[in-house]
Amino acid sequence: MSKRNIYLKTIPVHEAVATAIAALDRETLVKPESIAVHEALNRVTSEAVHARCSSPTYHSAAMDGYAVKSDTTFPAREGQPLDLIKNKTCIPVNTGNALPDGMDAVIMIENIVDNGDSVSIEAPAFPWQHVRRIGEDIVATEMLLPRNHTISAFDLGALLSAGIYEIKVHEKIRMTFIPTGDEILPFADRPTPKPGEVIESNSQVFRSLALGLDVEFKATLPVRDREDLLAKAVETALQNSHIVVIGAGSSAGSKDFTSKTIAQLGTLLVHGIAVMPGKPTVLGTAQNKLLVGAPGYPVSAVVCFEDVLTPIISWLSGKPTPEREKVQVRLARRTPSKPGMEEIVRLAVGKVGEGYAGVPLARGAGMITTLTKAQGFTRVPAESEGIELNESVEVELFSGKQTLEAILMHVGSHDNTLDLLGDILMGGDTPIRLVSTHAGSMGGLAALKTDVALFAGVHLFDPESGDFNFPFLEKYLPDVDVTVINLAIRHQGFIVPKGNPLNITGIESLRDGKVSFINRQRGAGTRILFDYHLDNAEILPTFVKGYDREEYTHMAVAANVLTGSADCGLGIYAAAKALDLGFVPLAHERYDLIIPDKYMQDKRIISLINLLKSDEIKKAVSELGGYDTPLTGKIMKPGMGLG
Repeated sequence: MSKRNIYLKTIPVHEAVATAIAALDRETLVKPESIAVHEALNRVTSEAVHARCSSPTYHSAAMDGYAVKSDTTFPAREGQPLDLIKNKTCIPVNTGNALPDGMDAVIMIENIVDNGDSVSIEAPAFPWQHVRRIGEDIVATEMLLPRNHTISAFDLGALLSAGIYEIKVHEKIRMTFIPTGDEILPFADRPTPKPGEVIESNSQVFRSLALGLDVEFKATLPVRDREDLLAKAVETALQNSHIVVIGAGSSAGSKDFTSKTIAQLGTLLVHGIAVMPGKPTVLGTAQNKLLVGAPGYPVSAVVCFEDVLTPIISWLSGKPTPEREKVQVRLARRTPSKPGMEEIVRLAVGKVGEGYAGVPLARGAGMITTLTKAQGFTRVPAESEGIELNESVEVELFSGKQTLEAILMHVGSHDNTLDLLGDILMGGDTPIRLVSTHAGSMGGLAALKTDVALFAGVHLFDPESGDFNFPFLEKYLPDVDVTVINLAIRHQGFIVPKGNPLNITGIESLRDGKVSFINRQRGAGTRILFDYHLDNAEILPTFVKGYDREEYTHMAVAANVLTGSADCGLGIYAAAKALDLGFVPLAHERYDLIIPDKYMQDKRIISLINLLKSDEIKKAVSELGGYDTPLTGKIMKPGMGLG
C-alpha cells in the first residue's frame, strides 16, 4: 500500500499567496498581445496608451444656431438689436458642424430673431461661445490610459475617438483543471452514481468562478489514481496554461498524489493552509507556472479558489483583487470554533428589524448546498474559540446588500411545505426568498426571543393542556407579542422501508431494541412528540436502539431509512412519500407559524400571510400528502387544538 502523505507546516492564507507570487515571474509568464479595441472590454493594458488623434479634430459648433465672428457682435444691446446678414456676417450651423473659417462663436437659435435674409440679436457673443475647440476632450499624443488599467465600456469610446484601433493588453490567464480519482464520474455523461462513485462537479464550480475573473478555462477528463497518469496529465496541461489545478488528491490519503507530483515536476511551495475549510490546499511551481492542488470537498475547493487563487490571478492579470460588500450581522446561534486555525462559517442572512441577522449553516466541507443557501460568510479568527449568541460579526456577502431586503428569515422546525412557500414566493411580481434554518421548534422560539428571525415554524404539543404551541409561547416568550397562523395539520409517524419488512406497528416495536431508530435533534418538536409517546408506553430512551443518533430534517430521516442506515425514524408522511417509503401513522399535529406582532406589517410577512390565505397554497400542500388544511391561513388562539 502507498504511504500516506504528511502535511507540511500549514501557513496563513496571506503567506501562502505571497509565497506563490514571489515564486512566479509575471513579466515572462504573462505576455502582451495586440487585440482590436472594440474587443478589449475588461482586458488590462500592458503599456501606456497615447492618443493618435485629437477629439474633436476641428473646431465645431456645440449648439444649433449661427456662427459669427464674436467681435462683430459687440454693439448688440438689449433694446438695441444688431442685424447680421445670413451667409455673410453669420452662417447657419448645426451641432457638430465644423466652425466656418473666420468664425469663433455660435449664437443659439433660441437667441436670434429671423428676419428672412438677416437675423437680429440683442446680446453680443463672446469668443468661443458654444464652440467645441480642437482637442477639447483629447489632444493627440497625450496619455489616455496607463499600464495595468482595466478597460471599461467608456474607455472603448475614448480610445476609438482618439483614432486607436489596436491595443496591447496582457494575455488572458489560462487555467486547466484536472479532476482526479477512481470514483469520479464525468458529469457530461449524465451518470447515475453507484455506491462509491461521485459525479464530478468541482471543475464547473471553478469554471464559473474563473470566468468571473476573465480567465480562459479548460477542464480535462478525470484522471485515475495513478501517479504516472497524473504526472502526464499535468505535463500536458503545462504546455498551454498559466495555472494548472489538480482537483482532489491534495490531502493525506494513500492515493493523494498531488503534492508528490508537484514536487517531482517542479517545486512544492505550500502543503496546507491555516483555514477551515480549505486546509488541504497545495501550491507549487513548474516551468514558471503555478501548480495548485485543490481539495476534493466542494466547500474546501471554493475556499481554495476564492482565498488563494483569486488574489494570485488578479496579480497575474494586473487587476485589483475583488472585494465583497460587508455588513454587520447578529448571530442567531452560538458558534464554537477550534482555536489555532481560522474558520470560515457560511451564514443565512436577512434583514430583521433595523439590522441584519444571520444563522450559521452546517459546516461540513462536503456540503455544497450550504453555499447555495448562504447569503454570506464570516471568518472566525484562529485565536478565537467561537462566536457567542447574538454577537455581532462582519459578514462578507455573496451578492449586494440590497438583496437582503428581500430575504424572509425563518428559523424553526423543518417541514416540506416550507419549500412550497419558498417557490411560490419567488414566483411573485416582487420575488421574496424564503431562507429557512432548521433549528427545531425550540430553536425557532429562541430565535424570536433574540430577534434574529421574522417568523418561526413550531409544532409543540403540550400533554397537560392538550394544546399546541401556546403553552410554550407563554413559558418561553412571555414578553413577545406574537400572532400565530396555521400552516397545516400534518401526519407524523414512523418512516419505514417500502413494504415495512420488519412489520413495525408503532412505538411498541422499539421496546426490545432490535429495531434501529434515527432520531431528530434536541429541541425539535418531533423529538418532543416521540419522547411523549415513549413515556406513555413506559419505554426508556436507553431501550431504543439509535435514540442518540440525530438528524435535523424529516428528509434526512427518510434518507437514512432509504439507505438502510436505520430501520425507521419518526417524521412526516410527506417525507416518506417523497422517497417512496412506507409510513406507519402515530399522531396528527398542528404546525403553526409564529410571527412577532412588530413584523406583521413588514411587506415580506404580508406577502407570506396573503399566500397562506390563498387556495393555491392549500391545494399545493394537500397534493404533498400527509397534510390537512382546514385551518391553513387562520389565526390560532389558545385551546383550539386541532380545530
